[in-house]
Amino acid sequence: MSESIIILTEEPLSAVDAENIMDLYGPDDDVELVLLVPANTKRNLLVDVIDQLTMLDVPGALREFREKPDTETVRAGARDILQASLSVLLAAGAKASGRVADGDAVASLVAQVNDSDARQAVVVTRPHAVADTFRQDWAHQAQRKLGLPVLHLYSGSGFIGDS
Repeated sequence: MSESIIILTEEPLSAVDAENIMDLYGPDDDVELVLLVPANTKRNLLVDVIDQLTMLDVPGALREFREKPDTETVRAGARDILQASLSVLLAAGAKASGRVADGDAVASLVAQVNDSDARQAVVVTRPHAVADTFRQDWAHQAQRKLGLPVLHLYSGSGFIGDS
C-alpha cells in the first residue's frame, strides 16, 4: 500500500516545485502525491496589498483594489492550477492525484491528512509577508492543528518557509 504526501498549493507547481517535492522520498518508495488547490475566495484586502508592496509589485497592489472575481471564475482558476500542477508532477514521474478544495484551505489539508493517514503535509505558496511574519500562514496553521511538522515551500524556488 502506498503512503501519501498531501500538498496544498495556491500557485501552479513548477518543475522546480516538483523536484523539491519528489526529493522528500526515495525512488523506491511507493508514494502518492495528493494535491489540493483551494477555491476559497476569502482574503484580507489590506494584507494582500501589503504582501504585494513588500514584493515591490505596485501594479499587483493596485489590482487588489479592483472588484474580485465571482466564485465560478475562482473555481475555474483553481481547476486550471490543479490541472497544470498535476501535469508537471506526472511529467516528473510522480504518482499524483488531486482535487479542488472547497471551504477553508487549511481545514481541507488537515482533513485530507487525517483521512489518508499521510506521512507528510507540504504547503506551496508565494511569500506572504504579513502571514509569514506573524506565523499565520497556511503551514503554521496546519502544523498547529495536526501536531506535525508541515513543510512550507515557496513556489518556484528552493526556499523553505519558517514553519
